[in-house]
Amino acid sequence: MMSAAAIAAEVRSGQRSARAFAEAAIAAIRAKDGAIGAVTRLLDERALAEADAVDAIVAAGRDPGPLAGVPYGVKDLFDVAGLPTTAGAGMRADATPARADAEAVVRMKAAGAVLIATLNMDEYAYGFVTVNAAYGTTRNPHDGARLCGGSSGGSAAAVAAGMLPLSLGSDTNGSIRIPAALTGLYGLKPTHGALPMAGVFPFVESFDDIGPFARSVEDLRLAWTALLNPPPGGGGLRVGRLDGWFRADPDPELLDGLDSLADALGGGPLVELPEVDRARSAAFVMTAAEGGALHLATLRARAMDYDPATRDRLLAGALLPAAHYVRAQRFRSWFAARAAELFERFDVLLAPAAPCVAPLIDDPTMMVGGEKVPARANIGLLTQPLSFIGLPVLTMPLLRPGKLPLGVQLVGKPGSEATLFAAAARLEAAGLTGFSEPRDVR
Repeated sequence: MMSAAAIAAEVRSGQRSARAFAEAAIAAIRAKDGAIGAVTRLLDERALAEADAVDAIVAAGRDPGPLAGVPYGVKDLFDVAGLPTTAGAGMRADATPARADAEAVVRMKAAGAVLIATLNMDEYAYGFVTVNAAYGTTRNPHDGARLCGGSSGGSAAAVAAGMLPLSLGSDTNGSIRIPAALTGLYGLKPTHGALPMAGVFPFVESFDDIGPFARSVEDLRLAWTALLNPPPGGGGLRVGRLDGWFRADPDPELLDGLDSLADALGGGPLVELPEVDRARSAAFVMTAAEGGALHLATLRARAMDYDPATRDRLLAGALLPAAHYVRAQRFRSWFAARAAELFERFDVLLAPAAPCVAPLIDDPTMMVGGEKVPARANIGLLTQPLSFIGLPVLTMPLLRPGKLPLGVQLVGKPGSEATLFAAAARLEAAGLTGFSEPRDVR
């Protein structure tokens, strides 16, 4: 699969049609997805109609936009006009069809992108693994025996497998960053509230954000620009490496790689963000409470229609005392203030994304504190404390050809996405980060 930038350049110049790229993406999905399980619905008719509209604009001598003819997919919680928005739940397969596209889909179309498919996820976005009772497990393109992460696992796997050059996902506690790390992609969780959530099925309003996946910084920036049209970034970078909680358990190769990234950006001291463990716990409390409250009426009416793994957590959240939620909110304000103090000294903070390579599907565990623990509950231990206070985070893969991916987080203060893109571009140009083609899926 060509890069999004290359596809758009060829379509704008008339070298190749948007329809040809759409047909190629559809063919790639039909050829590859049986072994991966990333796609829930292939939107052939709509895709070809959108592609023909882009070609008509080019034929008329007009510019169809920065993503001219670029095929992409969306996590199955974005509204797509005429289709039920399932949010990964089998119980919503016959929901009332969406009357209009989600605002993000509208913006992608205005930029010339062509919607090809909806993509698999954890039910109601409550999970880090994309093991779905209704739509199956999405496998990691780098090793089909391993998890691809979640809850935006289908969005990541479709790009990593070369079926699509771009996709959109959502991130509440790490649902873009974990799949990006485990599948070796670039992924952006923007500043909380920066991108439009209209037409996106909610999970936890306090943390929910949407963002793109791509194989390069350039393609990720193209998608970000189409969604927001942000100002350019640049200038000097003051870099710090998050210590303590963030360096306690990760793979040693990941820490070595992260230190090399800091050196390439001019060096950076180890710095501590205090009480990260409490931040993670408070994020769990708010996630459970808001998720439970959102689903309470449906749980009362149709509890047995939920995936049991989702239902039990939502029920537990609905039963949480309100006082716990209030305490978590108060701590959130304190923790945000401590992060703001760090950003008075630093522009970018470096941290691991997932602490290890992708866990096995048949043994979904990982090591924390010298003990084997369930990956589903713990793979987000390095991402949750950051989305807890709405910080923008760009996840990028260490360059490891022939090895399973390891990902790092570039963390900025609210509104500093342009700075993160500038840092990411420098690291990619230095040959320290980048997408590596996956091995054949087993």
